[in-house]
Amino acid sequence: MEMSPESPTKSSALWKGKGKVVDDDFADLNPTITYRHVVQQNLGVRDPLRVISLCDSDAFYAQCEMNRLQVKKDKPLIVLQWEGIIAVNYPARAYGVSRFQKLKEAKERCPDMMIVHVATYKEGEAEPGYWDNIDSKTHKVSLDYYRRESAKILAMMKESLPSAEIEKASIDEAFIDLTKPVREALLQRYPYLAQPPPDAPNGLDTPLPPPPPPDWCSYSNIVPDHPNSADASSSSATDEHYTWHDIALSIAAEMMHNARTNIEAKVGYTTSAGIARNKFLAKLCASYKKPMSQSILRNNAIPSYLLPMEFQKIRFLGGKLGKALAEEYDVSTVQDLLPVSLEEIQAKFGENAIWVYDGIDRTEVKEKSIVNKSMLAAKSLQKPITKFEDGHHWIRVLAAELALRLNDARKADPRLWPKTLVLHASRSWQISRSKQAPFPFSREVNVDLIANAGNKLWKELIGSNPGPLKIGIISLAFTGVETAEEGQQNIDDFFRGGDSGRVSKRSRDVLPQSRGEPGDTQSLVNDSESCNSFFCIECAKDIFLPAKFLSPDVSHEEQIQALEMMKTEHSDFHFAQAVAREVEPDEPSLPKPSKKKKITKDGKKLPTGIEKFFTRQ
Repeated sequence: MEMSPESPTKSSALWKGKGKVVDDDFADLNPTITYRHVVQQNLGVRDPLRVISLCDSDAFYAQCEMNRLQVKKDKPLIVLQWEGIIAVNYPARAYGVSRFQKLKEAKERCPDMMIVHVATYKEGEAEPGYWDNIDSKTHKVSLDYYRRESAKILAMMKESLPSAEIEKASIDEAFIDLTKPVREALLQRYPYLAQPPPDAPNGLDTPLPPPPPPDWCSYSNIVPDHPNSADASSSSATDEHYTWHDIALSIAAEMMHNARTNIEAKVGYTTSAGIARNKFLAKLCASYKKPMSQSILRNNAIPSYLLPMEFQKIRFLGGKLGKALAEEYDVSTVQDLLPVSLEEIQAKFGENAIWVYDGIDRTEVKEKSIVNKSMLAAKSLQKPITKFEDGHHWIRVLAAELALRLNDARKADPRLWPKTLVLHASRSWQISRSKQAPFPFSREVNVDLIANAGNKLWKELIGSNPGPLKIGIISLAFTGVETAEEGQQNIDDFFRGGDSGRVSKRSRDVLPQSRGEPGDTQSLVNDSESCNSFFCIECAKDIFLPAKFLSPDVSHEEQIQALEMMKTEHSDFHFAQAVAREVEPDEPSLPKPSKKKKITKDGKKLPTGIEKFFTRQ
């Protein structure tokens, strides 16, 4: 519910620090802001002056190729992965070209557009390249160039916003918590907010005086406060009720404009941004007007912006949950969901459905480690491997990708080294199987080093299982990528013997304990000849057969078959999670809702949940 400054809710009038978030927090769209809110640090996700931005690179893969080829900005261009279109720049979109079209149709719509295939690995080459006559039967797609360019943009963003918290959301997106630098700028521009006046009735808990009109500047798009407003700027110009959060948004817009300008000038990439009070809303308004723009979503504009929106476009609701809601209630927009009660949604979709009902995102912006704890190169084979010697071709191709990624990571920290090398293969006569071995430390990383180790695992994996060979998926992965301990030696020194040849305990410890990056296929590893369990690298734990399969009445063959079925289902589970992480970040953990109903003095029930969120008083 949106409240006026003269009638704040109890929860908004009292500052509660970083305590546990309850259902009432963030319920109103215009909380009272006090002097304490301005001077107190670490207010967390309940800070009424909180400002979050989502920065999104415009048509990122296409931009990368345009920069690499020095193509003019008005040249239509698409990026292919085999026969599929994975990126379309904005000049090509003007012709009606989209990622969902067939290549033939795209050519008909825009005959003059440039077509670029992503780089690929091929056997015998240490680096991916842009080859003629590429073939999915012998080549493997490489996204390494895009990862490197993404890292440049992220580094420039951190340089431009040193006191902000930045969380990489995907290869072309990042969330930025601007609350701290905005508060610093707020106190510099309005020093009288640093302490309450002598006659303040409640000291630091006294509400701030009315703010001046914010300077939105010409480089920002303001989402209209009213749904029938065609022009956002005119809507805002006639709105005389401003808040200090509006001032915070305007300061954040200035910071984001400067950062985006630096990125374009120094790295060569244009971006768009959304600025709002949480990650959920920043993500939504980032696409309000693209490309090369930034949009601001004021608190007052949230209801009119969300009500007509298709709720399946909302973060976390684009997958199975959103589809289930649409089918269950035959609805499509946020407004359609309003009549559905919280109790009914929770009865059908569980306690955590309160997130859907309230539409509130309480997740923090947290910087992620630049080092991936695992690195994986995988290939789904169009032509299955049917001969033992054919496996060496793909192992060498995969080894080239791992060598490149590990060397890129070691440029930032030369002490980085993986504990383990894992080979995984899916085949017809046995659903899947993996082998792993310690990866000894070496001063230099190259394709030969990794390929030789991979070939040994291939021999162990295939040689111990005679029979018809038909492998459709093969992968090679590093796990346990960490900073090596002091005293770790080169592999050549190890074989010379003596004290100098000792390998540290870290290099002998082969137990993987880390999660791969989004999109990686995880390996399931048999640590022993036992047929009642397998080790999952993703979970970092042993997965055991149910007790019913351990009965003496169950044959050894039946146990093996049951275990393979479990491995397949478990692998599918992690694959689904990986895809979800790539498309949509994990849902926030949510508190259980209060069961207490609120009643007015005349006996009427007060609106709750999303109904309260959209009701104006």
